[in-house]
Amino acid sequence: MVKQTAGREALGEFAPKFAELNDDVLFGEVWSREEKLSLKMRSVVTMTALISKGIVDNSLMYHLQTARKNGVSRTEMAEILTHLAFYAGWPNAWAAFRMAKEVYAED
Repeated sequence: MVKQTAGREALGEFAPKFAELNDDVLFGEVWSREEKLSLKMRSVVTMTALISKGIVDNSLMYHLQTARKNGVSRTEMAEILTHLAFYAGWPNAWAAFRMAKEVYAED
């Protein structure tokens, strides 16, 4: 598991407690519990939550990239987004597909 520092880099001086919770608790303690749930599954759950809420900004891009690193294949991603479209909304899926195409362009 890579040590997360994005919170401290972006908000460390402005909101140090939030940055600490982001880096140390969410991406440290929660994401590191691989014996309970694999990183691949955590990525799928996280992408699903973001897309379902209509959050298709740079945080989704980060989690799409992370999903790829965590073993979600291009084929799996296409199937996940297709399935999700019926539950999270067609426009949300379209937005996610545009981003996923960028992430998987090398494949």
